[in-house]
Amino acid sequence: MPGSALPTHPLDPLTPAEIEQAVALVRADGLLGERVSFWGAVLDEARARAGERRVRIVVTDHEVPAAWEVDVELGAAPRCVEWRPMDHRRPGVTSDEARAAAQACRNSPLFKEALAKRGIHDVSLVMIDAESIGGFEPARYAGRRLTWGTVWHRTEEGDNGYARPVQGVVPIIDMHAMEVLEVEDHGVVPLSEEAGPLEPGAYGPERPGLRALDVVQPDGPSFTVDGHRVEWQGWRFRVGFTHREGLVLHDLEFLGRSVLRRAACNEMYVPYLDPNPTQYRKNFFDWGEYGAGPLTNSLELGCDCLGVIHYFDASYLGGSGEAVTVRNAICMHEEDDSVLWKHNDLRRGVGQVRRSRRLVVSSFHTVANYDYGFYWSLHQDGRIELEVKLTGILSASGTGAGEEVPYGRRVAENVQVPTHQHYFGLRLDAAVDGPLNRLVEAHAEAEPDPERDPYGNAVRHVRTPILREADAARDTDPGTARHWRIESATARNRYGEPTAYRLTLHGTARPLGRPDSVMARRAPFVHHHLWATPFDQHERYVGGEYPNHAEPGEDGVHAWQRRDRSLDGVELVLWPVLGSHHYPRPEQWPVMPVDTLRMVLEPDGFFDRNPAMDVPAPQSRCH
Repeated sequence: MPGSALPTHPLDPLTPAEIEQAVALVRADGLLGERVSFWGAVLDEARARAGERRVRIVVTDHEVPAAWEVDVELGAAPRCVEWRPMDHRRPGVTSDEARAAAQACRNSPLFKEALAKRGIHDVSLVMIDAESIGGFEPARYAGRRLTWGTVWHRTEEGDNGYARPVQGVVPIIDMHAMEVLEVEDHGVVPLSEEAGPLEPGAYGPERPGLRALDVVQPDGPSFTVDGHRVEWQGWRFRVGFTHREGLVLHDLEFLGRSVLRRAACNEMYVPYLDPNPTQYRKNFFDWGEYGAGPLTNSLELGCDCLGVIHYFDASYLGGSGEAVTVRNAICMHEEDDSVLWKHNDLRRGVGQVRRSRRLVVSSFHTVANYDYGFYWSLHQDGRIELEVKLTGILSASGTGAGEEVPYGRRVAENVQVPTHQHYFGLRLDAAVDGPLNRLVEAHAEAEPDPERDPYGNAVRHVRTPILREADAARDTDPGTARHWRIESATARNRYGEPTAYRLTLHGTARPLGRPDSVMARRAPFVHHHLWATPFDQHERYVGGEYPNHAEPGEDGVHAWQRRDRSLDGVELVLWPVLGSHHYPRPEQWPVMPVDTLRMVLEPDGFFDRNPAMDVPAPQSRCH
């Protein structure tokens, strides 16, 4: 096989050699024409756990047009196992297609005419982002695979085009023919003359006084790595990567006991909340319509990560059928995390303190203007945290001087940023003390019986098992400290309780548009903060398998739950949803300081006492 080495474990990410072999097998079957594109090679993880390397590839023949899911068997007897026809509009958009759509616009007389009205004559300086059109397909183009373009202008090659939105120009593109079908023109709005450079020194002398801060580990890191297997401070897990989700963690164990079988950011949905003509269509499944894998950054020591770093490379299937490797796609390092636990005994005049150390596994993904970081942290007390970091450039539109901006915020001359939201649908395959788990919702409430509570200060901790799917679309309530327990169906602690992990969510926006809106109907998973289902290998993505051109709401966790399956002692899958309601600030322009959303999973009766009592005391060099 060409390319890099073979995997050493069934759950290892696909290697370039495997991707190339799978594509060669698909081409060799003789069913494809000359002009094809590929969208994703994904390992069948259920079969991989049984020792079988099977890959699903999505391929489109643009001449027919037609598309297929192809199952490819690797290993000793490689072959294409099955070709399943699918709607040719539904595969995600590749980077190659997005570039071709932009060039089709630059070649279009209709597009050039619309730009000329705005004084733009050099189309080589115009940026066009190919945007998914789900829910807004014009009836006159029924059956076509479409995209539309948001348009930006640069004054020269080094300019930040996202600072100069071209308002009112909306090209509609056929993605098979790569032809501009029409260009909507909603009226000329003056372009901003303000630049938005991001380079050092662009806004005057750099701030003085920041001295060097070096992270030094003279004895090396405390983790060990064997291929994709990692061990650190009682934790053991595997690092994975997929075309759709990017970074995945497999088989997380703490102190020899299982916690999760799988953890990943499963989908991202971003609806914009402005009816203006160059914004109202904006609603994207960034993972389901473009893929986290192809959007993954190559990380740089000392900038994206500090300290003694271990990097993992990752590979994905490019649109032309080539294996693409992202160097340093995943960063792993240790961080000091302040105090782990402390007590100062005033009577005895003695104290104990332990420093906290955490292991961070992270990746960053650029989705056109926005940048998203996913930081999974493992802690010495058994906690797992996910921090989602939002940064990059806000997606702006043009506005006239003095024009009212009711659905957004003015951030520069002739530039406004619409209010919008970011939803991150997570997937957690639970394995708390074994494969069989159940979900329990917990909250605090006042004691209702005055005879039991003569002083009026008693508060109960109420637990409610969620035993059926019909009841498993849940919402947070910070006012009652609502959270969830993932309980073992087979193990108990010394107090007689099921061993468990507690799940809390920090960042839980809700959709505010009308229920009949495209945004509300396209991504029903954003209407609740937590969903739960029993494991089914065919139910892979919270927002549906192929959201591009999907009938709004046809697939996803809300549809699976209609089966109302039992959740009592099953292989449980949780689908938490983190959400940000983003009302922009001028201070987030021209680039956005990081905003953070968090999910916390921590032991709750999993242990009989603090599991971090064995962490050694700080050495004298801490002082």
